[in-house]
Amino acid sequence: MAITIQAAAVTGVRQAEILKLETPDLRAGEALVRVRAAALCTLEQRAFSGKMKMPLPFLGGHEVAGDIAALGPGTNEKLWQVGERVAVRLLYSCGECYYCRTGHTNMCVHSQHKPVREGMLPGPGGLCDFIVVQTKDLYPIPESLSYEEASLTEPLACCVHSVERADIQFGEDVAVIGGGIMGMNHVMLAKRRGARVILSETDEARRKLGLLLGADIAIDPSSEDPVKAVRELTDGRGADVVFNTTAIGAVVPQAIEMCGRAGRMIQYSSMHPDVPVEVSPHMLHNTEKTLTGSISPTERDFFKANRLLSLGVIRMEKLIAKTYPFGQVQAAFEHACLPGTYRVVVTAE
Repeated sequence: MAITIQAAAVTGVRQAEILKLETPDLRAGEALVRVRAAALCTLEQRAFSGKMKMPLPFLGGHEVAGDIAALGPGTNEKLWQVGERVAVRLLYSCGECYYCRTGHTNMCVHSQHKPVREGMLPGPGGLCDFIVVQTKDLYPIPESLSYEEASLTEPLACCVHSVERADIQFGEDVAVIGGGIMGMNHVMLAKRRGARVILSETDEARRKLGLLLGADIAIDPSSEDPVKAVRELTDGRGADVVFNTTAIGAVVPQAIEMCGRAGRMIQYSSMHPDVPVEVSPHMLHNTEKTLTGSISPTERDFFKANRLLSLGVIRMEKLIAKTYPFGQVQAAFEHACLPGTYRVVVTAE
């Protein structure tokens, strides 16, 4: 049965409002989830600030945790129970294109065209008090994991995908450029892969946090040449793996140069606007460096992130800047858009 819900939608530039919508009826294999926590990612921030043009009203929210309020007809009740605590995967993949069929669901050609159910708004759709999702997109979470931390499963999954692409080996030197939430996730994951981790970050507080979360060394690229510093730390070789988690175009050539022979450089962050850089073909030939990127997680990455959080291997509480009740979503968006802010989380009232 359809119910009336509240949705925190972006309705204009730097304007968020709570609208009333009506959910569609539950289909077989679907669940109604009461949202307990939803984090404001860069996507939501760009839509709110007007940096990314979206159809308005736009209903963001793809970093979500809550509990099951109802199950659709025919749902396997041996797997799912009303009241069960869950993290929710809301990024869309069609399941039918070439990339989905070959296991690269994060590369789905239709990912930006999520179907809009009747009564709902364009967007990932998680910034509501209740959401309708397929049970295949639910991941159970234990009582020991807060909803706020569980809502950050998706950003951790993004970094799991990135670290998997880097194929970090025991004892390698890993440089992480940028100490934002994604940089810190890379620090924690790389450390647990058995690497020595070097964080490059201009902000002193972030460098201190990076050391607390697992970085072995933190350097300030505003006071010393980061490429020279990393090479000196690695006996002149350069890092085995370099992650650029910043959206600063000038950093990309540094990341490539910071990477040693047979190393892997992963461009993690998107660039808005894009800033092309020159790459020497002879350098690639001579050093066998691998230059690649990483975008979004697959279902497998999300599952791994869910396990890491559920088992307490990774903790995210220090990366939550502040929580706001659902009714203060405008203030939450304003705070999330402040430079240097970690994740702002909107919680149920």
